[in-house]
Amino acid sequence: MALIVKKFGGSSVATPDKMRAIVQRVLKGKKEGDQIVIVVSAMGDTTDDLVSLAKQITTKTYGREMDMLLSTGEQVSIALMAMAFEAAGQKAISLTGAQAGIRTSDAFNKGRILEMEPDRIMEALRDGNVVVVAGFQGITGHGDITTLGRGGSDTTAVAIAGAIHADVCEIYTDVDGVYTADPRVVPTAHKIKEITYGEMLEMAKLGAGVMQPRAVEMGSRFNVPIHVRSTFTEDEGTIIQEVCSMEIKQYLIHGVASDKNVAKITVLGIPNKPGYAYKIFAELAEKNIDVDMIVQSVRVAKEGVTDITFTIAGTELPEAMSVLEHIRSQMHAEDILIDKNMAKVSVVGAGMAGHPGIAAGMFGVLGDNGVNIEIISTSEISITCLIGEECVDKAVKAIHDHFFGEH
Repeated sequence: MALIVKKFGGSSVATPDKMRAIVQRVLKGKKEGDQIVIVVSAMGDTTDDLVSLAKQITTKTYGREMDMLLSTGEQVSIALMAMAFEAAGQKAISLTGAQAGIRTSDAFNKGRILEMEPDRIMEALRDGNVVVVAGFQGITGHGDITTLGRGGSDTTAVAIAGAIHADVCEIYTDVDGVYTADPRVVPTAHKIKEITYGEMLEMAKLGAGVMQPRAVEMGSRFNVPIHVRSTFTEDEGTIIQEVCSMEIKQYLIHGVASDKNVAKITVLGIPNKPGYAYKIFAELAEKNIDVDMIVQSVRVAKEGVTDITFTIAGTELPEAMSVLEHIRSQMHAEDILIDKNMAKVSVVGAGMAGHPGIAAGMFGVLGDNGVNIEIISTSEISITCLIGEECVDKAVKAIHDHFFGEH
């Protein structure tokens, strides 16, 4: 007898036949007394199609109305999936994010889950239903629908699992687990059997697209084991949890991640005085724009002036432009340089602590392959280098071969 949350992505529910296949898989594995919540994304390319429709109306971004539009994709999926369960003889009920008690912030297109009120989910489970919940969406205190950003259905699933104290949250996708690198870039990459929340969070933040970072944060907060596995096979996937076996811990690094969605911004010639850096990043924060790598350098030749370089997601550059123009005029910056052709490559692993050779090995590999490093950032379990986008696949292959070649 178990309480299980299962999330299925867009490719997994792309057609009615695939939905029926999911129903059969869930019912085949369901033991007597099991209680199951299903979280689904929109069917196939539905979300992209809805975005395209909006662009045919206007080039402007209307956050509230865009969320109202995009949330309909998941509502189609949950209704059809609930019907599929009923047709197979299993009681089921579909719930939108609001009906499932998902309360979010009012940041449209980038909502964050603030609290869960899962009473209706639990009531439906006690009545013998498989509960099918719309991923990627919630509702604000004012009653407005919000979406949770790319990969938001993962966050929905893990948040629900935490709120109802589920035994496990299974994330079904079109890959069969988390790999040491993107298998499309590195064919020799191998599947990771277990990984800690901290390591998976770093990999997700640094470009591994298998999980949304907020979903991993939720798992860590509520100590919910997350099983990433394939919709299309019965194979075991990757378990994300707090403690891993000694066999897994022996690896110095667990993976090589990369991110091509990076823009580098340099603000040249602003006063080297207290408060100026705050003004820049406070304005970006007001627009809900995440800033990553930051470097501030003082010019020796020109006292009292500094340059600040930082990175943001490339997709957020249009939104950041208005902030940057305001900075230019208000702070009398000499210039603002933007490079959209950047990428990040990173190594991640809890075993890195106390092993300085990891950094030397990574930098040496990049140098040997003619890859210039523009910025370096580190944490206890990761090292990240900002490099040119055209070099990133070559860099990932070379770094992976250096650290995993013997395996």
